Amino acid sequence: MASNDSPAYQPKDAVGGAARSTLILGGAGLFLSAVQNSLTRQNVTGWGVITRTGGTIGLFAAIGGTFEFARVAAANLREKDDAYNQAIGGFFAGGIVGFRMRSFPAVIGYGAALATLQGVFEYTGGKLNGYEADTSVDQYERKEQLRRNRRRPIEETLQELGEGRGIYGPGYDERRRERIQKRYGVDVAQNVTQAS
Repeated sequence: MASNDSPAYQPKDAVGGAARSTLILGGAGLFLSAVQNSLTRQNVTGWGVITRTGGTIGLFAAIGGTFEFARVAAANLREKDDAYNQAIGGFFAGGIVGFRMRSFPAVIGYGAALATLQGVFEYTGGKLNGYEADTSVDQYERKEQLRRNRRRPIEETLQELGEGRGIYGPGYDERRRERIQKRYGVDVAQNVTQAS
């Protein structure tokens, strides 16, 4: 263990994760291959998904399996789960993309680009919508605290907006009764609910 407060690393199954990622991204590649096949100008059969644009299926499956295997294997060897593992997996997956170019600089370039992209993404939180909220705090209590923190006093609201439109300060009925009496000379009775 690296420090006393961090939990011990639990090794993960690299081969099982790679097989699962290969199947998932292979399915995504099959979908993209079917789209490519349907958009061709020539009239090709349904088998064109495999024969004509099947390289897309293989590429996606290879990228998924390579990324997941390299990421989990690096985490198991280093006994840490951090952004470096994502970068290592990204380098190998980018290298797969570079193999299609049949050039060693392309392998290194695509690998470095995907490693940088994956490493930075994981380092900055690994989510597109920001960091996760604190899981130790109840969501209801957190939202209530935010409401209490943001709530403005009624006096301030009345000063800015005035009374009416569903916003009435204390003593509104009496002020209304006096205003109607003064303007129109009509005595308005207090609101008393009548039983029917």
